[in-house]
Amino acid sequence: MTDVAPDQCVFCQIANGTAPASIVHEDELTLAFIGLRQFHPGHTLVIPRAHFADIRELDERTGAALMASVVKITAAVGKAFPNEGLSLWHSIGPAAFQEVPHLHIHVHPRLHGDDFLRVYPGALPTSQAHEREAYAATLRQHL
Repeated sequence: MTDVAPDQCVFCQIANGTAPASIVHEDELTLAFIGLRQFHPGHTLVIPRAHFADIRELDERTGAALMASVVKITAAVGKAFPNEGLSLWHSIGPAAFQEVPHLHIHVHPRLHGDDFLRVYPGALPTSQAHEREAYAATLRQHL
């Protein structure tokens, strides 16, 4: 876990009850609440109660609990709010536009043509098989 003090992290403050939030689910290890910004109604954030800057710091027990909560919240958002799909995302660091340095998973309803969260700026070339195999080998060395 990072050394950010709970009194300096808004999500830690929400988790410990010292900052307001519209909480929709909580358990021993996780919490879910309605996001302040709503591109489409139903945008919800799911966080671990403990402070982790991002998913790379997460332990397996908390990770399993977080994913169980993400599954539960995603199903509920999909039923409760108009959508033609859903996006889940977690940003790590400034280059990925992480705004709050506390691990959080966004659950966001999507509509065709909303142009929200465009993943790629345009068409990408397909990589060659030998390139993909080299990437896989590199990753295996770091597992």
